[in-house]
Amino acid sequence: MVDVESQLALIKRGADELLVEAELVEKLKAGRPLRVKAGFDPTAPDLHLGHTVLINKMRHFQEAGHHIMFLIGDFTGLIGDPTGKNTTRPPLSREQILQNAQTYREQVFKILDPEKTEVCFNSTWFDPLGAAGMIKLAAQHTVARMLERDDFAKRYAGNQPIAIHEFLYPLCQGYDSVAMRADVELGGTDQKFNLLVGRELQKHYGQLPQCVLTMPLLEGLDGNNKMSKSLGNYIGIAEPPREIFGKLMSVSDELMWRYFELLSFRSNSEIVSFKREVAEGRNPRDVKVMLAQELVARFHSQRAAELALEDFQARFQRGALPDDMPEITVAAAPIAQVLKQAGLVASTSEALRLIDGGGVRLDGDKVSEKALVLEAGKTVVLQVGKRKFARVLLA
Repeated sequence: MVDVESQLALIKRGADELLVEAELVEKLKAGRPLRVKAGFDPTAPDLHLGHTVLINKMRHFQEAGHHIMFLIGDFTGLIGDPTGKNTTRPPLSREQILQNAQTYREQVFKILDPEKTEVCFNSTWFDPLGAAGMIKLAAQHTVARMLERDDFAKRYAGNQPIAIHEFLYPLCQGYDSVAMRADVELGGTDQKFNLLVGRELQKHYGQLPQCVLTMPLLEGLDGNNKMSKSLGNYIGIAEPPREIFGKLMSVSDELMWRYFELLSFRSNSEIVSFKREVAEGRNPRDVKVMLAQELVARFHSQRAAELALEDFQARFQRGALPDDMPEITVAAAPIAQVLKQAGLVASTSEALRLIDGGGVRLDGDKVSEKALVLEAGKTVVLQVGKRKFARVLLA
């Protein structure tokens, strides 16, 4: 097993908060593999890069020799996680949950070693718990403590409904840690309350409390909002190689470093070296290409990454995409209006004429559909004629 200092450095890379570091050091010094847990409710069929921030951290623990437990919340998914929601979220059916869970299993092993990963389903312990057991569990927490959660507090203050079953979610997530005897639990910064509930419940059940490691929420392609399928600013890990590559190349140079820290398996020293080279004049696009190739290779293959690069070069670099291309934020709208808002045409009628004549390109591809609507949350490269370009963020 890797020495404690090296493990701690790897574990803390990119992390937001570690609670409690001294406790984790003692656990690491004990020399036994730690039981490391992260839970995912299968509420959508596909994972995106935002989800992989936690899975990447699980891989760091796995590489250090620890026991990884990938928890699929097939029971808690029926409740619906209220975290970050300002309205009650409708639960999914058991059939939807199980279908999505299967795709999660297939996708997660693109990152984790299947031979060293325990896949758990929390219905295993919640189904036998029954109504009496759930009532006993509910007795371990108060309504006042639940209302300390920011999203619950805001909804309560705003006279927005909070269903009783939503109060059960943090308790169920906490009880997962009891059932799994977790030493460490990983979660996003928005999960901190739930993770700490796990610590308290473990104390009640006579277990050593788990350490909590929170990871930042990955910004989406718009550079502002959390990556989300509903916002359209996401990169799905099951998307075609060309789509993953192109979307990654569209992120801003500043956001690129954030993606390197949270998504790349390159060492910190390599990333620092890349930053220095860019500061000294290296084109950041060259570095972004390496990130895009790494991620396409991870989720598809090395050959797919090479072909995606060739396709990108054919569509963009050989088309003389300028290095000083302006970045503009405009409202989502039909493409003719977006072209006008971006200053690439004088009027929507001009835009429509240019589209008819084949003079407009979107991400390197010729636009033929005049009614095409560009959705909010995406970043695209628009080209008019041979010399007018803009990287457009759609708000």
